Amino acid sequence: MSLLATQPGLLQALSHEMTPKFLATRSASGLPNIVPCTSIMPAGDIEDRLIFGNFLLHKSVDNLDADPRVGILVLTTDLEGWVLQGEFQSWQRAGDYVDRLNSTDLLRYNAYTGIRNAGIIQVGAVLRHFQISKLQVLADYLLARASRAPAAPDGATAMPLPVQERFSPMTAVRALAFLDGQGYPLVAPVLSLQPAGESALVCAPGPFASLLEPLALGTPVAASLLTLDVVSFQAKGLWLGEHRLLGARLGAMSVTAVYAGGPPIPGRQVA
Repeated sequence: MSLLATQPGLLQALSHEMTPKFLATRSASGLPNIVPCTSIMPAGDIEDRLIFGNFLLHKSVDNLDADPRVGILVLTTDLEGWVLQGEFQSWQRAGDYVDRLNSTDLLRYNAYTGIRNAGIIQVGAVLRHFQISKLQVLADYLLARASRAPAAPDGATAMPLPVQERFSPMTAVRALAFLDGQGYPLVAPVLSLQPAGESALVCAPGPFASLLEPLALGTPVAASLLTLDVVSFQAKGLWLGEHRLLGARLGAMSVTAVYAGGPPIPGRQVA
């Protein structure tokens, strides 16, 4: 039976164009990368196959061509979500998938252009299904706001003030990517991720603490942010480990680079 079909609500969430979705890839050198990719949707003709548009992806395309392993996070506006892993199959440069993606409202009415091609992913695992309460989101957010990150190591960079401001509102969607023990990108929802000074981000992972447990000090990580007004940034850095505040577990990352994730300068390093 289809993995996706065994998860009530997942196919519907994937089919909705405005459902926040994140795509995590890995570089040839083994560094994680994560970007919003709301065009991900079921292919409809083959079980557990997803398609997505190559639209403003840049680094993700290079990574997929170098290594097919991917991680995906799907999170609905009702705070129900799924963590997936799979493998990139190929690009379709013309055909039904390209036509279907270009006909969606998301791409048909954008101010730039249609997709260059359609990517194909075969889902291999649904690692977790979750439902987050609004009270949990608020509690984790307040904990993260009250926390201080450990001292950032040499090589950390200061996030521009506009980036810090975008990471601050509770309403933004945030996700953290890293490589699991099998080398696959793994995406964890970290809705509380907050600036802690200029060169670090801190989060209260709450019910997702178990996903972050395998992270060793100094592990490369990447965090992606998507705001309600469709502004996106990606922060890359190193895991600083965990600490506690009021008995709750918190995690932190140092920031070594920041990239714009959307127009007008998608993929460009801004810090």
